Order: sequence, then structure tokens, then C-alpha cells
Amino acid sequence: MRLEGSLQLVLLLALTSRATGLRIPLEVEQPPTIVSHTLGPIIVLPFDNTITVQCQAIGNPPPEYRWTKDGRTFIPSEFSKIRTDQRNGTFVLHNKDLVQFQGKYRCFAYNKLGTAMADEIEIIVPNIPKFPKETLNRFIVLEGEPIVLKCNPPEGVAPRQIYWMSLDLQHIEQDERVSMGTDGNLYFSNALQKDSRPDYCCFAAFPTIRTIVQKTAMAVVIKSLKADNGSSDSGEVAEAPPARMPSLLLPSGVQTVKLFLKGEAMQLECIPEGYPTPNVTWIKMGGNMTGRIKLTNFQRLLSIPAVEERDQGKYMCTAENSAGKAVHYFDVIVEEPPKWLTEPPRSQLTVIGSDVHIKCSVSGKPPPVITWRRNGEIFRDDDSNRRVLEDTVVLHKATPEDSSVYQCEASNDHGSLLANVNIMVINMAPLILTRDYQEYAVVLGEDVHMNCSVFSSPPSNIFWSKDDATLEGERFFESEQSLKIFSTEKADSGKYVCVAKNTEGTSTVTAVLDVKDPTKIVAPPRDVQVVSGASAQLMCEATYDKTLRGTFEVVWKKDGEEIPLFLEENSRYFVDDDMLQIMNVNLSDQGNYTCIAQTSLDEDAATALLTVLDVPDAPTNLEISEIKSRRNISLSWIPGSDHSSAIAEFVVEYEESKWEPGRWKELQKVVGNQATAELALHGHLNYQFRVYAVNAVGPGPPSEPTRRHETPPAPPERNPENIKIQGHLPHQMDISWEPLLAIEHNGPGLEYKVSYRKLGVEDVWTEHMVKRHSFVVRNTSTFVPYEIKIQSRNSDGWGPEPKVVTGYSGEDVPTAAPRDIAVEVINTTILRVSWTQVPYATVRGHLGGYDVHWVRRKSLLNPNRVLDEHHAMTFTGKRSHAIVPGLEPFSEYKLTVNVFNKKGNGPKSDPVTFSTPEGVPQQVPILTASNPHKDSILLVWGPPLEANGILSGYHLQYHLINETSLEVLDSQEVNISGPDTTRWQLWGLKEGRLYRFHLSACTQAGCGPALAEESRTVTIEGVASQGSDFSTQGWFIGTMCAVALLTLIALMACFVRKNKGGKYAGTPPLQRQDMFSMEKVKEKEDLHPDLESQEMSDDTFNEYSDSDEKPLKGSSLCSLSGEDAAGDSVSRDSLVDYTDGGGEFNEDGSFIGEYSGRKQRGSVSGPSGPGPVTA
Repeated sequence: MRLEGSLQLVLLLALTSRATGLRIPLEVEQPPTIVSHTLGPIIVLPFDNTITVQCQAIGNPPPEYRWTKDGRTFIPSEFSKIRTDQRNGTFVLHNKDLVQFQGKYRCFAYNKLGTAMADEIEIIVPNIPKFPKETLNRFIVLEGEPIVLKCNPPEGVAPRQIYWMSLDLQHIEQDERVSMGTDGNLYFSNALQKDSRPDYCCFAAFPTIRTIVQKTAMAVVIKSLKADNGSSDSGEVAEAPPARMPSLLLPSGVQTVKLFLKGEAMQLECIPEGYPTPNVTWIKMGGNMTGRIKLTNFQRLLSIPAVEERDQGKYMCTAENSAGKAVHYFDVIVEEPPKWLTEPPRSQLTVIGSDVHIKCSVSGKPPPVITWRRNGEIFRDDDSNRRVLEDTVVLHKATPEDSSVYQCEASNDHGSLLANVNIMVINMAPLILTRDYQEYAVVLGEDVHMNCSVFSSPPSNIFWSKDDATLEGERFFESEQSLKIFSTEKADSGKYVCVAKNTEGTSTVTAVLDVKDPTKIVAPPRDVQVVSGASAQLMCEATYDKTLRGTFEVVWKKDGEEIPLFLEENSRYFVDDDMLQIMNVNLSDQGNYTCIAQTSLDEDAATALLTVLDVPDAPTNLEISEIKSRRNISLSWIPGSDHSSAIAEFVVEYEESKWEPGRWKELQKVVGNQATAELALHGHLNYQFRVYAVNAVGPGPPSEPTRRHETPPAPPERNPENIKIQGHLPHQMDISWEPLLAIEHNGPGLEYKVSYRKLGVEDVWTEHMVKRHSFVVRNTSTFVPYEIKIQSRNSDGWGPEPKVVTGYSGEDVPTAAPRDIAVEVINTTILRVSWTQVPYATVRGHLGGYDVHWVRRKSLLNPNRVLDEHHAMTFTGKRSHAIVPGLEPFSEYKLTVNVFNKKGNGPKSDPVTFSTPEGVPQQVPILTASNPHKDSILLVWGPPLEANGILSGYHLQYHLINETSLEVLDSQEVNISGPDTTRWQLWGLKEGRLYRFHLSACTQAGCGPALAEESRTVTIEGVASQGSDFSTQGWFIGTMCAVALLTLIALMACFVRKNKGGKYAGTPPLQRQDMFSMEKVKEKEDLHPDLESQEMSDDTFNEYSDSDEKPLKGSSLCSLSGEDAAGDSVSRDSLVDYTDGGGEFNEDGSFIGEYSGRKQRGSVSGPSGPGPVTA
């Protein structure tokens, strides 16, 4: 298969070469033309399994083949060891007994029109090289005499390499005295004692056949000279050899003629002998030594790599020493084998009756001899029209019988040239070789060639037309056998006719042209920046001619290399419609991405740059240099790549081996455009440093650590901070501070000096040295100010002068109670309390504030029942009044005040008793409209759960409503004076109309929020009349009343359960009042004041307004959980932020906000004045 492929390739090359000469299609009868043959010689190597000898020709009829070997007929098929190819003249020799096939072979290809012959192919089967077995005598030479050790290497496959070595494969040292000639012999210009050795070996290496052969070792003995010029083999001291005039060991004689072929390497060699060792020089007689001449092998070898005719001439080498000189002359002659002066003679096609000239122009030295053959046979002048004139053959008035293969062979002593010339004498009508209706496709705007290949004799005239019209215009160009259209247009599509015409006839062929839309990228990829690890997306949308859909594809390349898509299982590249996705991008993905949209006709490309943003590389080359001392250094580095995201900062980290070995900590940050950092270090530590860079993507890896840098001990650089002075007991002072970090010790033996004295009383400091970071001063006065300072010290000295801080000794509970307690009831739920502050000395600590305690003793609605509900609020800071919210209307209270500090509460003040006035009632819990008639409706309701005073009656408003616009058309009011009334029949209503009713309960303080209900009067007609009669039945009215009563009872139970234990709970049933009272007292006693959550300013009391209708947070109409959402914590809320006056309240006295009552929709009367206060 490999043989066939190579033959096809050679055939293709031969046909291409042939097309530049005579173009004769194989459809026409023609003599053979050899298109491929083996070029000799063929040297058979031992490891070659087969030897192929090729010969392939074309012709019509197909040629046959014959071979000659050494001028005699050779038939390969007669040998069983030869395999022949039936399709051509090639045969294959198997590597067995190949010696019998040595010789010169020639291939002949023939058919009825002629015979072509190939150059001779020589097959050489070399013998395996080896040295002959021989016994060599020792070379015994006097010191100073020359020696020649002959190698006589065997012949073999070139190249051949010669080496002189010892038996232990050590090279023999060569110099001006001892050198190897090109013939392989080893030459000694003069022998020295050190040349004596028994193992001079010549090795011949043949790399092509991988063979090395060795000659028998030769022994050399050098005999020294005595002082009396005699020789001695003993170890006596000898004199140096006498001087000896040079002569040449190589070449011999005085003059040598050297013949070289042009282009070969020229080598001239002179190896002298004599003592001392002669020097060799070269000159060219009558000329200059060109720059191409090289002198090697210690000036003994003159060489020119490729000899030219100008190098011809006489060269002289001179060997000279102190005793004289010797010369040798080289006559250099340069010749060359035959070569074509221009090119080989071309094959010719001519018409009958014309003269044919075949010229064989060659040169060479000596001049080549030209031999002419016709169909492989020697061709000379004859009596016909054929003449041979040295290098030219003339065919006068050629006829078809003159059609043959003529061979021109030029040869001299150095080689030969052979040319086969096909001469065809024929008259033939045009033969169009292009397929009829050949289709051509071209992209709009591009050029197109449409072929019309024609063979004819004589040559044809060719014309093109389209739609029976001659082609006109600069865009149409008719060449010899094609039509070229420049810048094609859509209108160029269609059928084109090529007409070929000569004297023998006319032929036509049609070509079809289709002009396609170009491929164009309409949405090219854009440059994009992607963070490493994310996905990148590159768009590439293209348009193309839809008839080329089957050949359209989009190819992506990165930096010129195509990206393999879907070929690898773990590929990170995916193409989805018009998008290239790169998953998990890394730095190797950065580069230029080219989108190529292509069809079988054209392509369009667009390129975008993908920039991968990644964390910076680690800095390198960290260097430490001292600035002032070993504790003040400069650290420098070389930044790593920022990976397309500018470095924002460098972070210098340190690790020290004394306290926390192996743990890296941040030391300093440096801006990104700076590659140095000045570092102030602590003492008595062994540091190493590293640096990492940070950019917008994140922090990069750290650099390699620096070498260790040790700092000497030093005094501490700072004193402790965050000094705290506390008095946990009345007669002691606890001092604590934040100790120095371990690395801040700066040396061994760290301790602290604690100094203190009474502020403004003592001048002398009391001092103590401690190693811990706390100290207790005992037996102090209660709450006395002290000055304190703490200073660091280690074995190397003291730290800086410390700062003085002020603190107090231990506190005790206050001893005095506030006096002059006064209470002003602002409305039904809020009062203002004031007092005289306690003397500062009695506080005995830091003033925390004041606690206000009040107890609801009883409700004035039920004065015989004792409630005893305790409440308290805390007001921080130095103050003398407060606002107390959350009181119940129409109740009697007792109130006390006490001061407190961090240690605890002081004694309570004398109690003050006061009462709250009546308030407006709560909203009625239920309102139903029933028993509708044509002009009346029955209203039923339940009394308010909390009357907040003595209930005086109810206020009823009812409105006639427009059912379309929902506007109020008419309004009426009714005051119901009976406090026990729970139903009311309204008369005088309009038939079949919608009414809205608003009912509120009232006390002397006013009316509470109203509850709304809607109902409709009935229309007396048809079924409506029956319904009306039904609704007036007594049993129905009773049922409705029972339902209303049960609903009212259920709602009251919900409210009672919901308000159980709450600050704003309503009055429970009489049989459970005592129980509720005890539970509230217990809850209040369990509460601990929250000092932090009750800081309020008296000046913000105006936040509470009558117009605010927000409900109390966490409250609901009825909670089944039985727990108040706000809990008792509301009683601890501070109203310090509310002013003494100017506040706005609802009519029932409750304020809106955190302390508001239940949601109210309005009021009907103004607030009552302050109630009486008793002390």
C-alpha cells in the first residue's frame, strides 16, 4: 500500500511537469511517456527487506514494459524471487541472494506509437567491510625518525569514518607532529619516547550499516639516542635528536595532478616529516587564496567545499623547519559531467507537412558525445526526410509515420544525460476536455475562472457567449482556455457557452455559473474580561447563502490554533448556537479568539481578545536592607504579574519563631505602585517576612519567605492601655489593664509598675511592681478619686512615661431618700412627679438615676375591693422630675421615689397618694342590626368591657348611604341616657335603603370610640312581604337575641383572658379580682429594673397626641393565649423624654404611642381636668 501511494504521488508530479510541456490528453493516441522511475544507484543495505525498482509510464494505448541488465534482455517474471507489478514496470527484489542481481538496469516503455527509455539504474550489493587477519611486526624506530602506521581501511557503504584509538578505546592524541591523513594512515613527523606503546588500533566505522571494524593492534618501540650518537635500549640519559631537514610523507614526489568534478569537495593534503616538526604553508600560484578555502588538520589539509572552475590551477605547499624546507606542487583540474544548457528538449505536437527540429543543447568537460535514438534504437541519417546534425535532429515535412519517441543521450567520462522527446504529427478537430454543463459557484464580488480545456491540431480559436450574446466589458477576460470574470455580480449567474474552432472542425461546451451571497459575520465577538474560574461567552453570529447550508460551519481558533470542540470528554469548550462558552476559565485561556464563519466558497473572520483576570502572582526576589538599625529595615521585592487587574496593594506578613512559630500575621500594607516597605520591628525576635499582592479579583499567593532576621533586645515601646478602675467592694479599688502583646515585650523580664495616689490630697505616689495585668488597692475610703498610672519595664529598661488616669474606689448603696415628692395628674392615665434631689455625698457612688414606684390600690368604681397592683419605672441620670404613663382611669394610687447607684438602691421616699379622673369608655364589644322592617331596625349591643368611669349612656349616629357612590345622604343622632340599655329600635327609616350605624358608650368624661354596623330596610312586595312577616315572629326574635347574648359572653371571656396579668387589662369579674391582684403584685416584685432601656428625655413628651390613632403594640381584640404581648416590661419604659406640659392626650387620658390604649376612632367631648391629689 505504501508503494502504491508513493507511485501515485510521483505520477501526479510527473503529470504536472508534463503539463508544462506538451499537453496531450490521454483520450488521444500517443506514445509512452515515463512519468516515474528509480534514480540510481541503489545500494542494498543488510537490513533492507526488499528493494523496489520503479518504472511507470503513461500512453495510449497503455504502454508495456521491458528491462535490460548490463545491456542484455532481463525478464523479471522469470525469477521466483522477484515480484512484479502488473500495472507498470516496477519489480521488487527480496533481500536474499541479492548479489546475483548486481548490475545496471534500464526500463523501456512501449506501445504501437513508440518506445520510451529511462536512465540506467545500478544496483550495488556491497560486502560487509572487515580488516584482513594479519600478524604485524613491531615498529622499532629511533627517536626523531618518522613513522607511518597504515590503516588500509576496507571499502563499504559511505560514509566511512576512521579513528585511531588504543585497546581501551582512548583516542590517540593528535597535533602538528602526529596526525591522521585522509587515507586513514597515522603519520608521525618525528618519533618521541612517549610514542612507544603496544596498542595502536585503527577503527573504521560505517554509520549507514551500523558497523565498526577494528584492525589488528600495532606496537611501536622508540629507541633513544646515546650521547655518542649510538642507540641504547637502557635507561641512560639521551640527547635530543639532531635537526633534520623536512620532507613529505604524503604525497610523494614533487608534483601531483588532481582532478575534481565541479561541485565536489576539493582536498589537497601535505603531511611532512623532519625534526623539529615542520610548519606547513600554502599558496596558489599566480592567484589568491579565496575566502572559500579552509585549512584544517594543523594546516596540513586544504579544502574547498564545492569546487568551481575558477579554483583550477597550481597550488604549492611548503614544509619548513630550522633545518630547511620542502615543497610540493598540485595541478588542480576541474571538470564536470554533462548538463543541459537551458532545459531538456520538449515534446512537440505538429501538423502534417511541417518541419520539426529537436535540439539537444548540453555542456560538460570534456565536451559530451551526443547519441540519438528513435524508440530506443540508434538513429542516424537516412535517405528519407530525417537528418541528424550533431546536436539536432530535423524532420522535413513530417508525416504521421514520424510520430515516435526520440531519445537524446549526452555522455562524457563523468556521466550521462538522457531525454525522451515525444513527437506527434497529427491533424485533429477540437476535443473539449471540460465536462459539459460544469457548474461553478462564486461569492458575490469575487473573481471566477470557468474552464474550456481543448485539444486540437492545429490549435483552436476559442469564443465565449452568454444568452447568445458576446461578452463585453472590462470584467470579462478570455484567456487561452478559460473565461475569467472579475468582481462578479448577481446578474452574472446563468449559462455560458464556449466554442472551439479550427480547420478540422468545431466543438462547444456549456458552463453554469451561480453567484452566491457572501458569508458575513454580523455580530462579531467582543473583547471581554473574565475572572479566573468563571465562564466566558463569545458571540459570533453570521449570515450566509442558504444554498450552502450543508457546507456552512463556524470554526473557533485561539491564537491561530483551532479549538477542538466536543472531541474530548472533559473539554471545557462548548458551542451553543452562535456562542462559544469556555467553562472554568484559567490563565491559559487568555488570548485572541478568532471566529471563522465559512462555507465551501468563502469565509469571514472576526477576532476578540479574552483577558483572564486573576489574583496576582507572588512577588519574587525579596531583599532585606537595614536603614538605621536591625529594628528599622527596608523590604523590597519584584511584583509578579497582575493578570490584567491592577495591583491595589501589597500586604507584608511576618512570622517570628519565639512566641508563635509558624503563624503568619499581617505587618503592613503598601500601595500597589510601590515595591518597598519600611518596617519598624520589635526587639528580641527572630523574624522572617513574605509579601502577597491584592487586586480587584482578590489576594494572590504569598512569596517565598525571606531569610531569618534577628532583632536585638530593647526597652518596651509602650505602656499598657485600656486601664479600668472598679470598686467591687466599698473599701477597695480594683485596677486592671490590657497587657502588652508577647511580641511587644522587646526583651525578657517584662513587668509593670503600678502607681496611685488620692486626687488632690496626696503628692507622693504609692508604687508596686507586678507581672500580672491587675492589682487591688485595699483599705480605701468609700468612693474616693485616685490618680493611677502604669509603666512597662523589661531587662533592658523602662518604657515611656505613662499617662495618668483618674478612677474611684469602691461604691456603697445611697443613704438618703428624695424629699418633697409632688404629683400632678395630667389626665386619666399620665401624671408628672417631681422631687428634691438627694445630696451628692449620700449617693456614695456614681449616680445611676431614680426609681419611681406606684401602686394601684383600688378602682373608684369598686372602692371596697383592694387591688394592690405594683408598677415601677427607672429614670437614669441626674434629674428631679419624670412623666409616669400607663395609669388606669378612675383609680386611687400610692407613689414613692428612690435614688440608686451601681451598688444598689437607696431608701424610698415618703409615699404620696393620688386619684385619676374618669375617662371615656372603651368601644362596645358587639353591635348587631336585626329585625329589619320597611321603616325600622332593631339594634342590639353589649356594654363596654372597661367603662373607665360611671357609665352615663350611649351615643348613636346613623347615616343614610348612597349604595352607588357610598356617600352619606343624611345623618341623625340619638343620645341614649340609660346606662343599662343594650337594645334600641330605630323608627322613621326609609324603605329598602342602606344605613350605617355608629354606637359609642359615654361617661362624664365623654364618649368612647364608636363601633360601626350596616343594615338595610326591607321592601314590602312579593316574597319580600313574606320574609318580613317571618322576621316579626316572636320565636325568631328570641333566637336572635339568644345568639347575640352568647356572642357577647364569648367576647367578654376572651377579653378577660387576654387582659389577665397585663398592665392595661380590664377589671376582671368580682369573684376573681383578688386572684388577679395577687398575681400582678408577684409579677412586679419579680421584675429587675433595666437601667439601659429606660433613658428618656422629658423634652420629648410632645410626641403623644390626641389625634394619633395607633393601637398599643402587641395588643389585639381578643387573645386566646392568655398572655399580653407587651408583658409587664411596658411598665418599665421610660418617659423621661416627655416634657412637663404641652403634651397631647386622648379624651380618656391615655396617650398614643408605646403607651396608648386600644384603637379609637374618635371622641365626643374634651378631656377632664386634673384629679385631686392627696399626700
